[in-house]
Amino acid sequence: MHPVRSAFQAGRGYLAACTLGLPAAATRDAVRADLERWSAGQATAPDYSAALERARGHAATLLGTTAERIATGSQVSVFTGIAAASAPAGAEVLCVDGDFSSVVAPFLARGDLRVRHVPLDALADAISERTWLVSCSLVQSATGEVARMAEISAAARANGALLLVDTTQATGWMPTTGIDADLLVCHAYKWLGAPRGAAFAAFSDRAIAEFATHTTAGWYSGGDPWASCYGPELHLAEGARRFEVSPAWNAWAGAEAALGFAASLDLAGVRDFDLSLANAFRAAIGLEASDSAIVSWPDETGCDLAALTAAGIVASGRAGRARVAFHLWNDGEDVELAARALRGVPVSVR
Repeated sequence: MHPVRSAFQAGRGYLAACTLGLPAAATRDAVRADLERWSAGQATAPDYSAALERARGHAATLLGTTAERIATGSQVSVFTGIAAASAPAGAEVLCVDGDFSSVVAPFLARGDLRVRHVPLDALADAISERTWLVSCSLVQSATGEVARMAEISAAARANGALLLVDTTQATGWMPTTGIDADLLVCHAYKWLGAPRGAAFAAFSDRAIAEFATHTTAGWYSGGDPWASCYGPELHLAEGARRFEVSPAWNAWAGAEAALGFAASLDLAGVRDFDLSLANAFRAAIGLEASDSAIVSWPDETGCDLAALTAAGIVASGRAGRARVAFHLWNDGEDVELAARALRGVPVSVR
């Protein structure tokens, strides 16, 4: 059992951090307190902005950068859309075959880009001098496969390509610092256990200089949002904040606590703990060990997912595969319960 297990109200049989994370007690309490302040007429815009700034600092810690390089938002696809809007017509964008739509669809929607899809293990070798941008997830949503990011980053740099990396399925269970990318994007509602609607991104100097701002420009994209509320002038921050959209305040009230909780953890230790459970489960069902906290296997008929669900275990199915994930609220009993359910042994998750 992980030392912070007591921070979570629930967790037994919940193997779905890769779909929807559970809030720690601090996050739950922050959301409740925000609702009380709001309903009592005590919530204020300056207080929400202050919470957002604290969350920005935690996001910077989680991505290994500074607060000035962090932009906050609501969805990964919006950040990807900024990159897509910035691409020259006819530019080559290299994606991973089967990657999550939020890091693929904005480029396809342009209609005038050359979008290529290759297997994740072939991504680094597929980058060439013709490639304008590489877009990939650090951890694949459907399969749990972890990208060899050092190789991908090196190949992108060697060919002058921009690099976009989605860490949504990674940040929270593994360290995501030290990634050499131009745009790191993350939604916090999965492994970080934040309310949905809180996303953040880290921009490189090149991305800040070259990416288009017209897709997100608004009152919150100014250096001082409270001085950017009205025209006719255009107000844009100097750094990454120029790419911000007006925040979903209530979501960020919880996200501040969630990101702060995650940033306080030894994420290398979290990775080791999560992997120990995931690999114990793999061994129990006859799969080889892996470097991912997400366990995914073929389940075209959905029978395995149905068996897990019938046993009271919360799992998921993606792209014809069953999928489970192990995180801080799980322990060896969850491994055994899931493995027994797949073997047809009656189990009951209390």
